[in-house]
Amino acid sequence: MENINTKIGNEKSPVKSKFKEGLENFWELVKFAIVALIIVIPIRMFVAQPFLVSGDSMFPTFHNGEYLIVDELSYIIGSPHRGDVIVFRYPGDTKRFFIKRIIGLPNEEVSIKDGIVTIINKENPKGFTLVEPYIDEKFNTTDNYKTGDGEYFVMGDNRNRSSDSRVWAEPNTTKLTNKLIIGRAYLRLLPLQNISYLPGYFKENK
Repeated sequence: MENINTKIGNEKSPVKSKFKEGLENFWELVKFAIVALIIVIPIRMFVAQPFLVSGDSMFPTFHNGEYLIVDELSYIIGSPHRGDVIVFRYPGDTKRFFIKRIIGLPNEEVSIKDGIVTIINKENPKGFTLVEPYIDEKFNTTDNYKTGDGEYFVMGDNRNRSSDSRVWAEPNTTKLTNKLIIGRAYLRLLPLQNISYLPGYFKENK
């Protein structure tokens, strides 16, 4: 005859079984969170980060409230290029972030006359005029600016409503250096109808 006491003793308790299952599920959740952090944190710190456009200094290329992903990796392994749209720490207050377009590279002269931009550098001592299809209205700046080692000259596409290197490049003001650059605009995610890769990108030939 089968020993009833033995049979009962070998059966699993429903309470213990649910408790064990709960622990296993919790551990799986913890493992998933750890793996996610291992993947996400380095990407967030060194590869890409979100940025919300504030203001109209880059209109019509970017609109107020648009949500961007900024590529940080490209400038870790390479250098910014003329025409790149970049996000950087404002030289006058590094807690603030600005978005502008690179116009002048290090050790160049940026000459602006009646809104026409000419770049003078070692390769082009006589200068060359920028083609800027992203500008939709005339601006009246007339002045000359020079960049030093590791310095960049940037302007907003909305030239008449942008605080940029035309102001910061004045004597005794802080310049935009490569150390302040976060990265380039890589993806525009919102609004959905304007999703795009390398939004605002325009490759200058020189």
